[in-house]
Amino acid sequence: MSNKTLLKHYDAPIEAGNPQRTEAWALLQAAVRIKTAQTSGDADALRAAVRLNWRLWTILQADLLEPTSPVPTEIRANMLSLAAFVDKQTVRFLSEGETSLLDSLISINREISRGLSSADESPAETQGQGPSTSSEA
Repeated sequence: MSNKTLLKHYDAPIEAGNPQRTEAWALLQAAVRIKTAQTSGDADALRAAVRLNWRLWTILQADLLEPTSPVPTEIRANMLSLAAFVDKQTVRFLSEGETSLLDSLISINREISRGLSSADESPAETQGQGPSTSSEA
């Protein structure tokens, strides 16, 4: 799914009863907020966006740690590793203020969002779509 398609989903209302689509939307929204604040140079907005992203990843971590989580073990382990990385990058940014640390957070959110969004599409919808090189979000 291209970034433009993801951004279209960002503007669309969240589908009730579709947790994957909701998580994809939330991750993309957090990435867009970080990127927008980073571009604007507004330090307060940037800290708020990064903290929002951190809260989102904390919620994802809690869900992944639930014994009843339906996420396969290997994916769960990978997501928890990413969550630990997000935690470390976020703490480093909040303590050091180095905005280059945020590029990885934006990228992770975009890629996970893309994966969650494409996971609930039919194979016909995703055929022929290679990785996007766009720099949006």
